[in-house]
Amino acid sequence: MPASHVMPSEESADLIEVVRDLADGELAPRVAKAEADEEFPREVFRTLGAMGVLGLPYPEEHGGGGQPYDVYLRVLEEIARVWSGVAVGTSVHVLSCFGLAGFGTDEQRRAWLPGMLGGDLLGAYCLSEPHAGSDPAAMTTRAVRDGDDYVLTGAKAWTTHGGHADFYTVMARTSDDRRGISCFLVPAGTEGLSADPPERKMGLTASPTATMRFDGVRVPVERRIGAEGDGLRIALAALDSGRLGIAAVATGLAQGALDHAVAYAKERSTFGRPIIEHQGLAFLLADMEAAVQSARAMTLHAARLKDLGLPFGREASIAKMVATDNAMKVTTDAVQVLGGYGYTRDFPVERYMREAKVMQIFEGPNQIQRMVIGRSLAGNTSSAITALGREKH
Repeated sequence: MPASHVMPSEESADLIEVVRDLADGELAPRVAKAEADEEFPREVFRTLGAMGVLGLPYPEEHGGGGQPYDVYLRVLEEIARVWSGVAVGTSVHVLSCFGLAGFGTDEQRRAWLPGMLGGDLLGAYCLSEPHAGSDPAAMTTRAVRDGDDYVLTGAKAWTTHGGHADFYTVMARTSDDRRGISCFLVPAGTEGLSADPPERKMGLTASPTATMRFDGVRVPVERRIGAEGDGLRIALAALDSGRLGIAAVATGLAQGALDHAVAYAKERSTFGRPIIEHQGLAFLLADMEAAVQSARAMTLHAARLKDLGLPFGREASIAKMVATDNAMKVTTDAVQVLGGYGYTRDFPVERYMREAKVMQIFEGPNQIQRMVIGRSLAGNTSSAITALGREKH
């Protein structure tokens, strides 16, 4: 049974219905083959772009959809319910637009943002490095000023859409200071920019992930986003929003696994009745439903804080941790519900289980989320409820 949503407007409710129809009608029939063949569905992103999905949470004046973040996340969830690789790709594209949208000049936004949000272009985000994943301040990719250009040299690992994207938002070191990192918008096809062969992954196999190589890549100064040294601040702010994207994807993935498990449990009979009527299995499904609902509630709570302009970093980490840990548990239990069939590729739950694992790793592994949450508890941070209460008065 698909998730029910209480949407903030009739327009957003219609949007969810359109996306759900697309997921069920167009994505579902092709996902298994595309994932098995490791075939990147570029045309699916063009379709989503034409629908306005790739720019949903950004302002209409720049070509975006002007939707609240909580609406955008529910769209991601509906896509992930059927094809999490496409949902991850959508989240990564939205993340790759964040630096320009939030920190670019008016001139930069007018020049490039409409094309990035309009659906024709697909973005990628280059932050992690082979030896600097969870510690981005340790990156070694450098950008050296040379007249009116910067020259980028180094490598960026784990790049979703690597080799397929139309533009890359890249963080590179511009000084030896640990925080001396800057942000650049690099078009695909720039001389010296290349992609390694895609990683051979356990899941999300239709979503290419590759190391990007920067061999003397020249980028004009006007393609630097923000001032020199702003890159780490941009990256960390982007990750707060990106974690909500992954939380929504994980919630949708778990919902899809739960839907398949419930449908199977209603059809499969033992001892003269459907297995869903046996208490042991009914309790397992109930726990799965509670896990999905709690992940959704936490994710939307954090999104609403963001939409109100309130601090949401701690809540984003909680949402990412809860949703992805729950997705791993729910998909594992879905395989258990189907028994031996769940372990075969004749049913999608084994794929959901493989895909859930990486959700606990990217956008900061869940051990890092626990560090973020713990440090926030140790600090003197005001409560969002108090802040909202003051605004109401």
